[in-house]
Amino acid sequence: MTLKATLAGGLAALALMAGMAAAGPVKVGMITTLSGGGAGLGIDVRDGFALALKLAGEAGSAVTLIVEDDQQKPDIAVQIADKMIQSDQVDVLTGIIWSNLAMAVVPSAVAQGRFYLSPNAGPSALAGAGCDKNYFNVAWQNDNLHEAAGAYANSAGYKNSFMLAPNYPAGTDAIAGYKRFYEGAAAGEVYTQLGQTDYAAEIAQIRASGADSVFFFLPGGMGIAFMKQYAQSGVGIPLVGPAFSFDQNILQAVGDAALGVRNTSQWSKDLDNAANAAFVAAYQAEYGRLPSLYSSQGYDTANLLLSAMAKAEVSDQDGFRAALEAADFASVRGDFRFGPNHHPIQDIHVREVVKEGDIYTNKVIGIALEDHGDAYAAECRM
Repeated sequence: MTLKATLAGGLAALALMAGMAAAGPVKVGMITTLSGGGAGLGIDVRDGFALALKLAGEAGSAVTLIVEDDQQKPDIAVQIADKMIQSDQVDVLTGIIWSNLAMAVVPSAVAQGRFYLSPNAGPSALAGAGCDKNYFNVAWQNDNLHEAAGAYANSAGYKNSFMLAPNYPAGTDAIAGYKRFYEGAAAGEVYTQLGQTDYAAEIAQIRASGADSVFFFLPGGMGIAFMKQYAQSGVGIPLVGPAFSFDQNILQAVGDAALGVRNTSQWSKDLDNAANAAFVAAYQAEYGRLPSLYSSQGYDTANLLLSAMAKAEVSDQDGFRAALEAADFASVRGDFRFGPNHHPIQDIHVREVVKEGDIYTNKVIGIALEDHGDAYAAECRM
């Protein structure tokens, strides 16, 4: 298929969505990180979500979107959620980036009869015994991309990995996921402080460990700081990680130090499907930059919401829930469906960091895990 045909097909799909009759108005409360070191992640989720609403035309205009900054603080996120539920009377909550904030907000929100659609955080506690009929994760369960990194490490022949992640729910899930699929030995396993920016001690440990590879999960500003310091250290042991450490915005800050690094992701800007081609083009036209992983997740979350609104009123909770479960929308990642715990089943790709002109980005080089669910679904009882 030519790029022109792909774009035409994607724009036709967007036009079809724009023509859908929305069931009725829905008020959405987006709690996300818009300031501090993690701001880029929340901004991209917000912008991807807003773009989907704009492209949906009349259907998108039926959504009232309220956006507030959680400042990456659980207590602030809880305060905002309480206000949105009690004062703003939102129907749906979304937007949280960080798993510790999700754990502070989601259980109470769904207990009060609100739907929560996660565009990012996917802690294991909400995928297993703590699952809920009104909680949907549109991105991944936290372990998934790390599981794929472990599978890739095996195929690359790595036998002795040093593992590094921040000490919060997504960090512990990351190393658990990597070890679930990685078959080699552990040269070291270190949990850093959340928000840490000085990694001299950890890099010294890596240097002395005898590792043949380094698996690390450090999203946002943490990843930028680590990558720059690691490159300057000259340690030179190959790096493996999830997309969060090699996302579009991080790469521009890291530069040449990231070139050639392999990472795992359920999405990439070069995935060959019509919805993705249209999304990438529309996002660049709207914002003047390439979309990130987080942009794609915000966009898919909004389109899931719109697909449910076309089928049921949000006041009909059973009908609206069934419409969400159907996931009847064209995901930018291609094939997508929910498992029994409302978490994705999807392909997870291996990408390589490359440079296209002056822009650092990723290209898909293979699939690490195909049609992959999560390890906790069997524990979920809805």
